[in-house]
Amino acid sequence: MKTALVFGATGLVGSYLVKELSERHEYSQISVFVRTALGFNIPKVTSHVIDFDNIRASIGLFNGDDAFICLGTTLKKAGSVARVEAIDRDLPVEIAGLCLQNGVKNLSVVSSIGANSSSRNYYLRIKGEMEDKILSMGFSNTSVVRPSVLLGKRNDPRIAEAAGRVFMQAFGFLFLGRLKKFRAIHARTVARAMVEISNKNLRDKIYESDQLQLLGN
Repeated sequence: MKTALVFGATGLVGSYLVKELSERHEYSQISVFVRTALGFNIPKVTSHVIDFDNIRASIGLFNGDDAFICLGTTLKKAGSVARVEAIDRDLPVEIAGLCLQNGVKNLSVVSSIGANSSSRNYYLRIKGEMEDKILSMGFSNTSVVRPSVLLGKRNDPRIAEAAGRVFMQAFGFLFLGRLKKFRAIHARTVARAMVEISNKNLRDKIYESDQLQLLGN
C-alpha cells in the first residue's frame, strides 16, 4: 500500500487524479497540497494547506511513494511571462527536488503537447525547460505526460482552450496517424493514465496524448 502526493489537486487534471487515486487499491493514503483550505470529502485523502511561495518550508510533509505534479497557469491569470515561468517551470522543478530529497521514488508531471525548451513560443519553451530539468533528476520512474486540448469542466474557464475543444470535437476524427496525438483528450483519461504509468516498472519517459488515451481508457 502506497502514499501518493498530489500538487495541483484543484485543477482540471488534478481533481480527477485525486478521485482516481482514492479508488485504487495500491494507495492507502493520498496527501493533497493546496493554497487554501478545501473540503476534500474523499476517503484516504488528507489535505495540507501550504505556502507555495515558500515551498521548502513544507518539505517535512513530502513523504510518500508517488508524487504527481499538475500545476499550471495562463498568461492572463499570471499577469506576466516571468510569473508563468515561476509557476509552470520553477515551482514543479523545486517540488520535484524536495520530493527526491525525501525519498519519493516515482514522479509524474503534467506538461503540454509540443513542449520544447528550444521553442519560440514562450509557453512551450517553459514547459520544455521544466521537462528537461525534471527528467535529469534521477527518480526511479519519471513520467512526463503531454496531453493535447483537455476535455472536462474547469472551475476557471479558459477561452482559448474552450475554442480548441469545440474545434477538436468537430474535426478531431480527421487527425489520423501521426496526428492522433493532437486529438482532444478528457482530463479523467489523463489522470487514469498517470496512475497506470506510476504503477509500472518504467523509467524517464515522455508520453504523448495518443499514448495517454490508450493507457487511460
